[in-house]
Amino acid sequence: MTTQNTQTPALALAAQGSHFWVLTLELPGRAAMTQSGAYTPPAGMTRNDVYLALRQHVTADHPEMARATTMFFALEPNQL
Repeated sequence: MTTQNTQTPALALAAQGSHFWVLTLELPGRAAMTQSGAYTPPAGMTRNDVYLALRQHVTADHPEMARATTMFFALEPNQL
């Protein structure tokens, strides 16, 4: 049986998020973590706004990392 993907590229992008992000946090000598995902920022958000929102999202699930140092942050358009 064959199934056909009827999503247009624009719809697929919207379903996945317009941007792909990676964030690595570290508590030196104790712990490090990397998380990633797709995100569509609201209109008018800056890169810094997105960073702060994603860091808050990650640390809400891992409160022990709230005081961690950001070792890496990337935010790129989610397209090839």
